[in-house]
Amino acid sequence: MTRTAVIAGVGPGLGESLARKFADEGCRVGLFARSGEYVADLADDLPADAAGVEADVSDPDDVRAGFRRVREELGPVDVLVNHASGGSWKGLRDLSADEFERAWRVNGYGAFLCSKEAVADMTGPDADGGTVIFTGATSAVRGRGGALGFSSAKFAARGMAESMARELGPEGVHVAHVVIDGQILTPSAERDRGDRGEEEFLDPDAVAESYWHLVEQDRSAWTLELDLRPHVEEF
Repeated sequence: MTRTAVIAGVGPGLGESLARKFADEGCRVGLFARSGEYVADLADDLPADAAGVEADVSDPDDVRAGFRRVREELGPVDVLVNHASGGSWKGLRDLSADEFERAWRVNGYGAFLCSKEAVADMTGPDADGGTVIFTGATSAVRGRGGALGFSSAKFAARGMAESMARELGPEGVHVAHVVIDGQILTPSAERDRGDRGEEEFLDPDAVAESYWHLVEQDRSAWTLELDLRPHVEEF
């Protein structure tokens, strides 16, 4: 079955690996990012129909316009990956109110806006369900010192995923939360890793394989939360 997938928050690393994996599996792919030039170039390089959409996922107008374009060019949405992430790595005393709000808007509010749009296509009398995946982090399970805004926002997204799973599962929408427990080997991480071996990092292509498995899971055995880490990472 040909699916239309939206990846909300695409950049070098896991976002690009997800785009390539989904396209390789035959999906039509909508790519959302604040860098319009980057996602436009990536869309042109994919072996499938794709649309690169310049959008701030925390802006309701951008999100509505982005999903409207995806529907017009690629069709109704079957898969959404809430992948946008951000937040200042500061503790309570150094974090400003604006920085705290920005982290929540990207990780929480943005996922809410994108989920509202995508789920509208996945439910209803003529719909056949779909998949919504949240990219989480260790900070979504246990708060990290010096990362108050990021941790609180990731906790919010995790709670949203659990609530949506209860609400939407009976209607055929698989909602899953992926805990990324470790550093992904992005191009920038590759440049700066120093003496750290590759085995200490998550391979973004391998992570993308796990996301695709969530999309393909049988409805009789859905995963709610998937925890991914390199084999050398301490629990």
